[in-house]
Amino acid sequence: MKIRFVTILALTVAMAFALPTFAAAEEGAPHIDLAPSARSAILMDADSGTVIFEKNSHDQLPPASITKIMTLLLVMEALDNGQLKLTDKVRTSEYAASMGGSQIFLEQGEEMSAEDMIKGIALASGNDASVAMAEKLAGTEMNFVAMMNAKAQELGMKDTHFVNPNGLPVQGHYSSAHDIAIMSRELLKHQEVTKYTGLYQDYLRKDSEKPFWLVNTNKLVRFYSGADGLKTGYTSEAKYCLSATAKRDDMRIIAVVMGEPTTKHRNVEVSQMFDYSFAQYMNYPVIEAGDGIGKLRVAKGMQSELPLMADRPYSVLLKKGTPTANIRYELKLNDVVKAPVAAGDSVGKLVVYDGDQVLKEFAITSPEDVGKANWWKMLKRSASSLFSN
Repeated sequence: MKIRFVTILALTVAMAFALPTFAAAEEGAPHIDLAPSARSAILMDADSGTVIFEKNSHDQLPPASITKIMTLLLVMEALDNGQLKLTDKVRTSEYAASMGGSQIFLEQGEEMSAEDMIKGIALASGNDASVAMAEKLAGTEMNFVAMMNAKAQELGMKDTHFVNPNGLPVQGHYSSAHDIAIMSRELLKHQEVTKYTGLYQDYLRKDSEKPFWLVNTNKLVRFYSGADGLKTGYTSEAKYCLSATAKRDDMRIIAVVMGEPTTKHRNVEVSQMFDYSFAQYMNYPVIEAGDGIGKLRVAKGMQSELPLMADRPYSVLLKKGTPTANIRYELKLNDVVKAPVAAGDSVGKLVVYDGDQVLKEFAITSPEDVGKANWWKMLKRSASSLFSN
């Protein structure tokens, strides 16, 4: 398919991917092991998806309660699409109340708001709350797990298979540091989630006879400047795991470690990974969120053109001190985009250069559905074009 070059930036830039030949940060990637005690680890820039450091990042390992990142992601999506409201009551089934391990001690038949359930998952790592939310959204745990695996496939998480929504040990339930970083990055697109994951403490059942004190299992949110998530995990098989995120200035980092021997090792090594990132790297802005940046022509569509805008800020990760005078971008849209077009369909890519060297590519997708025009609309459009000429 022919590609045309557009000098203005356009459209919803939905998903970033690094070229295998070059990435802006890779030349300065550390040759030291930033997580020597971990079985696997990865360090990623949340905005661009650029990997700064990785170690055995595709090894399939038990993720323990880090599983709940996917559970929270599906909850956030349900809030966004109107399927769920924070004030909705979530009823606890006998099965949900029977969960062992970390929990908020839900009783069969107990009702709690969706927001409190989210707090119970995000802070206390409640296995019971995770199942209750799964049943609320999908009817059964099994149906919800199918949603989890479908989302994992959609995100390209090839090292992952879920069997439950909470990470309790079971055969065939696994993920990798790489995939955990991918789903963590996706969750962070729902910026409101850090309102919960960044809390150090809170209460459930505040006005009842049984108030429950929540203390975040992720101690970095209290002790590391800028840390505001995401999720810890531990089982005897998985050992100590953590997917953490921290933001300073305009730079957000994701650090994942799996199989750490102790909580101290886990926290120290993630802190080291954060320290390295913030000391060595910077985000160079390429696109500002909300910029009106052009139009996409759709052949034979109900709409002949779509107004285009960036849905969020986009940047490239650079080593501090890197000259930026020659950084530029080009939008390459497919020459012909024919209706029908579905929201999320690929329509081109944005390429960021330093001179002639490619730094990064961002996939460009349609921001909305465009149906195929009927014959009458096409006739009127042709007539209008004829007489306007």
